[in-house]
Amino acid sequence: MRHFFSKYKLFLTVFGLVSLVILGLFYRALSPQKTLPIYQPAMVNFELVDSTLQHVKKFHRIADFSLTNQNGETVTHQQLDGKIYIADFIFTTCPTICPVMTENMVTVQKALKDNPRIHLVSFSVTPEIDSVPRLKAYALEKGIDDEKWDLLTGDKKAIYRLARQSYLVAKEDGDGGPYDMIHTENFVLVDPQRRIRGYYDGTDLEAISSLLEDVVFLEKEFFEN
Repeated sequence: MRHFFSKYKLFLTVFGLVSLVILGLFYRALSPQKTLPIYQPAMVNFELVDSTLQHVKKFHRIADFSLTNQNGETVTHQQLDGKIYIADFIFTTCPTICPVMTENMVTVQKALKDNPRIHLVSFSVTPEIDSVPRLKAYALEKGIDDEKWDLLTGDKKAIYRLARQSYLVAKEDGDGGPYDMIHTENFVLVDPQRRIRGYYDGTDLEAISSLLEDVVFLEKEFFEN
């Protein structure tokens, strides 16, 4: 028996290594890989989707936009193309969920501060109040990094249309009047092709952890293959 193993030692060693490699490849091929959904209007609570979009099952993307950030600079959809970004809708005078959302977005900012492929965007739902100087003061107060995170103001109808028809987080478009109000706790994860890849409760730390994990998977999908 010893003579047999001695005679075929090299063959058996090579055969064993090849077998392990093959088994590893099979395991990798058969193991389910996590993929993030590509959200379409038909997949979202119909109350949050405009009636013209409720039955759309593919090709939904964030619409073009042009708004102004806390530094008075114009920010458009084109500046976010090719990046992963996280969006929410807040207002600086909100006394309830917005402070928690902003605090949690600051946590996200800290976690991703050295990653130039990820950006953060907050749309003001009271742009008539949230002027550029007010947004700048808010950014300084909250520790917002201007290079990483844009606070956007502009035409109210345009912002509400984005919330309702693009990000799918609002129950109505609103008429642009002073009493219109979107109040949503959602953080929206958007991929480099302007597609929605995840919704997260911006007031829940467990959801924030899930968001950060999903950002890693999305990076692998777009930047590491």
